[in-house]
Amino acid sequence: MHVLITAPRLNGEGLGEVRKSFQLVEALARKIPLTVLAFENGSGTPLAQQLPDCEVITFDPPAWVKRRNRLAAMLKPEVFVFNHMVLNWLRSTGRTFDLAHQMLPAGARYPTVLRKTGMPYIIGSVGGSLSTPEAFRDEVNSESWFARLRFLDQFRFRHDPWLRASYAQAEIVLGVAPYMKDILADLEIARFEPFMRQGIRKLAPETKRDSVEGQLKLLHVGRVVRTKGLRDCIRAMAHLSDHQGITLTSVGDGEDLEACKAEAKELGVADRVRFEGFQPRERVEEYYRNSDALLFPSFRESMGGVIFEAMNWGLPVITVARGGPDWIVSEEFGLKVPVETPEQMAKDLAAAVLTLAKDPELRTRMGHEAREYLKREATWPAKADILINLYSEVLAARS
Repeated sequence: MHVLITAPRLNGEGLGEVRKSFQLVEALARKIPLTVLAFENGSGTPLAQQLPDCEVITFDPPAWVKRRNRLAAMLKPEVFVFNHMVLNWLRSTGRTFDLAHQMLPAGARYPTVLRKTGMPYIIGSVGGSLSTPEAFRDEVNSESWFARLRFLDQFRFRHDPWLRASYAQAEIVLGVAPYMKDILADLEIARFEPFMRQGIRKLAPETKRDSVEGQLKLLHVGRVVRTKGLRDCIRAMAHLSDHQGITLTSVGDGEDLEACKAEAKELGVADRVRFEGFQPRERVEEYYRNSDALLFPSFRESMGGVIFEAMNWGLPVITVARGGPDWIVSEEFGLKVPVETPEQMAKDLAAAVLTLAKDPELRTRMGHEAREYLKREATWPAKADILINLYSEVLAARS
């Protein structure tokens, strides 16, 4: 089995989906023959040196790709240039593969040129496209106009012939969580499989925490925008005014930060909420190590990488029953609340926090189960094995 991987950007020295996808490819390359097509990284270690266990073919990106702004980062116009380069390379070299996998982009809105190659192919994992819950829309008013173009995705799923053909001809479409099956319901899809492109290379050192009943150090990590739920954490703290041993630390920066600080002051919880702003990665790890639980009610979250990071440090998770977090977090290592209204969610979050604060043994047990889950199912080699099994099923069905 020789598999072709296409991804405009892969970089073990990068961030986010680019780095996570790299780590998955790295694990795959140690198990099966791979050829990777990608743009060359603009700086840092060349991709071929980062992936010595597979064949790497890189293309020089157009100069304008290097001058990315927020609009370009969301729309990713370079994907269409990359697809053209992929098709030209395949046609000029005459190369064929047992299977092709378009691993990136992660957005579901992009067609693939793999449908023109005659090779069986897989798309994904694709994610995003979650709408803002109705009751929260008045507060999610700081989005740029182009971020609101997400509503066009459903129109394109119904009417874009290239996009529809891309999905219809795919052997499997991978989604970051089960909710994506509903998002893609207007597309003709042969087979959908949930596959979370999140994993760990190694477990963090086991941490012994001083668990005291009534005391709880909560942590929120992430970009401070309304959808990540920091405001809801602060409102939950206001419902816990009789429990002074419960504190909240926010690590992250963003456009909603000043509003969150103002709300903490207005609600009288500023003395129990710390805003640490942006922190380098090594400092973020220290915050995980020194906390008791992750409070992350991000209500438009497709994956939730910080949940994996917190679990790695043995933290129980309080999150929402929506999107990626709803799939990741089980009752063995976390508590989930519904997303109905801001008022309801704050109360439910406060109740969940109080459950952990009053039961040190529960949070210790949940933290242990979180690490056991990661060891069992979320190492990159384990993730690679899942993909290899899917590849094998596709090839077996076609033979």
